[in-house]
Amino acid sequence: MQNILVIGAGLSSYYLIDYLAVNSQKYNWSLRVADTSLAAVQAKIQAYSWVEGLSLDILNPEVSNPIIAWADVVVSLVPAFLQPKIAEYCLRLRKHLLTASYLPAEIKAMEAEVKAHNLLFINELGLDPGIDHLSAKQMIDHLQQQGAAIKSFKSYTGALIAPESDNNPWHYKFTWNPRNVVLAGQGSPAKYLENQKYRYIPYNQLFKQIDHLHIEDGGDFEGYANRDSLGYRQVYGLDNVPTILRGTLRQKGYCEAWSVLVDLGLTDNSVVLENSEKMTYREFMEAFVHAQGKDLKTALARQVHLAVDSEALAKIEWLGLFENRVIGLLQATPAQILQQILEEKWRLGAEDCDMIVMQHQIVYELAGKNQMLIADLVVKGEDAQHTAIAKTVGLPLAIATKLLLTQQIHLSGVVIPVLPMLYQPILAELQTFGIVFKERILAEGAM
Repeated sequence: MQNILVIGAGLSSYYLIDYLAVNSQKYNWSLRVADTSLAAVQAKIQAYSWVEGLSLDILNPEVSNPIIAWADVVVSLVPAFLQPKIAEYCLRLRKHLLTASYLPAEIKAMEAEVKAHNLLFINELGLDPGIDHLSAKQMIDHLQQQGAAIKSFKSYTGALIAPESDNNPWHYKFTWNPRNVVLAGQGSPAKYLENQKYRYIPYNQLFKQIDHLHIEDGGDFEGYANRDSLGYRQVYGLDNVPTILRGTLRQKGYCEAWSVLVDLGLTDNSVVLENSEKMTYREFMEAFVHAQGKDLKTALARQVHLAVDSEALAKIEWLGLFENRVIGLLQATPAQILQQILEEKWRLGAEDCDMIVMQHQIVYELAGKNQMLIADLVVKGEDAQHTAIAKTVGLPLAIATKLLLTQQIHLSGVVIPVLPMLYQPILAELQTFGIVFKERILAEGAM
């Protein structure tokens, strides 16, 4: 009997656990699910009497060592900052590891030792990163095998709300970590390549420099650049491609309104506000807007150079940031205060459906003609538990676990899913779950 340990029973774990639980009976696997919250585990495994739930403090070696030692394969959905710790356990105890998180330097540094012990650590096997790698590399390989010269590669992904559940002016609700949404884009400037020239977008300009896209069966969106679009040039085999951009998608109008919050400093997480627990949201806004005796909304409009009746300011007013409600957060940063009100306003209702949208755009020359290959993905969730993001994050990990335990993957070392041995079978099985890209080709005149 082979043993699988899933660490992390959060919002993205539903389809992963369901797939592995069902297949554990077919393949005679033993499955355990562990989390800091035993209640969260029990909620996910209650339909599967043969699956064992555990409470786990990953920072406590006395608890973690025997639990991880039991497993043959560890599938980790813990927050990204904890993945190196999981990897340390797996390397020391000689266990395979699969994660949906970006590959950190600490795990990459384990490459030689992981390979020496014939172990496999697959990272970036979720949605973005994950399905984006699988699908993009399959498209790139196919074009290059035909002899195409790739001139431009752009890829965008968004975790959004489905149109039927869209009932607020931001056209957005939280379908994943709220903190990550509030802090998105902070740190180093976004970096990408355009016509062989490096482009940089500082944080205060990030939501002002946007692209407009249309996705079949999805609609019209706006995209902003991810932090570093160039990290995958070599991995994707695009070293000499003149244009490379990876971005995030939002509904139309979102970026203009969010940019107002950035300009004001409301997404800052480095400064603690005095007396924040007694402050009202209106007082919070007044601390950042130079009203000088003017009406707050009028002063805000003047400060950010927008009309008072603009859609962007209507979105901000809808959040309740002009209201005399007490914040109640002790020693809070602006970002924490903003996150609190957003979690109230952007909460995913029990019957709400989320939506994943992704688009790859590849411009190439083949047989003397320039064309663009576009691949669109739209996946809708069923409700607040059976979400599209849980499906698209969890299923690639689950399928890869099955492939590894059934000896259909013959790899070792620290990898991300850009190899045919991974992308071909995973993408094929994802199609059976409705995760299907629709491809179209545009001639040069229509690009």
